[in-house]
Amino acid sequence: MLLERFEVPGLAHYSYAVGCPGAGAIAIVDPERNIDRYLAFAQANHVRITHVLETHIHADYASGARDLATRAGATLALSAYDEGETYDVQYEHQPLRDGDALTLGRVRIVARHTPGHTPEHLAFLVYDEARTNETPIAMLSGDFLFVGSLGRPDLLGEDAKRALARRLFASVRATLSDLPDGIEIHPAHGAGSMCGAGMSGRPTSTLGYERFANPYLDPTLDEATFVERILGSVPPFPPYYRRMKTVNSVGPTPLADIPAHPALPATRFAELTDAGHVVIDLRSQVAFDGAHIPGSFGIGAGPNLPVWASWVVPYETPLLLVPGHPSEVEPSVAALRRIGLDDVVGFLEGGIEAWREAGGPMQQTALMQAPEVHERMTAGANLRLLDVRSDREWADGHAPGAMHITTGELAERLEEMPDHLGPIAVICGGGYRSVVAASVLQRAGYQNVIDVLGGMAAWRRAGLPVVTDQPVATPG
Repeated sequence: MLLERFEVPGLAHYSYAVGCPGAGAIAIVDPERNIDRYLAFAQANHVRITHVLETHIHADYASGARDLATRAGATLALSAYDEGETYDVQYEHQPLRDGDALTLGRVRIVARHTPGHTPEHLAFLVYDEARTNETPIAMLSGDFLFVGSLGRPDLLGEDAKRALARRLFASVRATLSDLPDGIEIHPAHGAGSMCGAGMSGRPTSTLGYERFANPYLDPTLDEATFVERILGSVPPFPPYYRRMKTVNSVGPTPLADIPAHPALPATRFAELTDAGHVVIDLRSQVAFDGAHIPGSFGIGAGPNLPVWASWVVPYETPLLLVPGHPSEVEPSVAALRRIGLDDVVGFLEGGIEAWREAGGPMQQTALMQAPEVHERMTAGANLRLLDVRSDREWADGHAPGAMHITTGELAERLEEMPDHLGPIAVICGGGYRSVVAASVLQRAGYQNVIDVLGGMAAWRRAGLPVVTDQPVATPG
């Protein structure tokens, strides 16, 4: 049997190839949008992609399932339980119901309906008939069962979340009760994903270990206690999730149909920014602080780009990129497309130096060391400190007198901020998120924005005071 995991860092997304090399047939489960990796894998392993499967309609990334099935000439098999639900797949596919099986040589894949994270959710039990016909050796659990957690049940909003949490409880009891401890658990996400709380950094587990360590699999939990526990732990809700569910219901545009993103001279780039195109600056945090195009988002290239772009960059708006080096453009475009930000019109030819030489306007973000921030705050200076870390990081310790709004929520909570005139110092864990947040503030018109170098890590290294007794707060 072949079972291979593919990972998208940043989004903490796992997809899988599973099948029978002897029969030359595999299925791809929960594919991301950049599907060439699966086609290349099949070619390198001399197998054919015969089926493309999905556990559910995803909320956190744009699916590659329909595009991959078309390119590979494969059968696209999706849950039959979306009919009449808020989100339903609107393109042709083979419906799968509980107990339906697919046979690929000596490998058998059986669908199990596991509602709770979403109404239509399926998990897939994998049998290797070369070893046993009776006992599954793996579960591709999607967003039903994670290592250390379960999928959040609030994707359909406040009115539906309690009913879905109760269905999740029933799925845990009905689906897992008769499975052996030794079955391998292969989820669709790991630590860092917002699809559940408290996921482990390990990408795989066994059901026996999860029965021992996963707090939601505690057999002493009754339904009411389970519901309160799971709903009390859900992470902040990324606003783009609802849009991504709609995109995946309709089917994302095939990548081959999306226009190219050419290099643009500074003059043309300026015309487009004046026309309202949104600029994403891919350079390092230090480079962005030093000089950037006014109104641009400072989201450096790398694995975190799609995470923070999905939170702060407006959808349905054409995008422009400012790379530190041309080699950053292609992987960054691919990363943005993973979360449905398709409309990249082009990138700045010659980078920020070309913009400067053309006389384009520039903006800076002031830098300040943690000790100076503390000194100014304790001296009564007109300086506000904004902590943009997660709720959990805040609760673990923060600077006295700081206010707290997470990076991802800042754009929607600007009305809670002080006036635009006083200086605002922004601090995160190590310096990445503070630049993202500072760029959100500057784009909103805040002129006196300061980036705290090194974040709370530098604050602690300097021996500055940290408090843990202050409740999670927003500025008054």
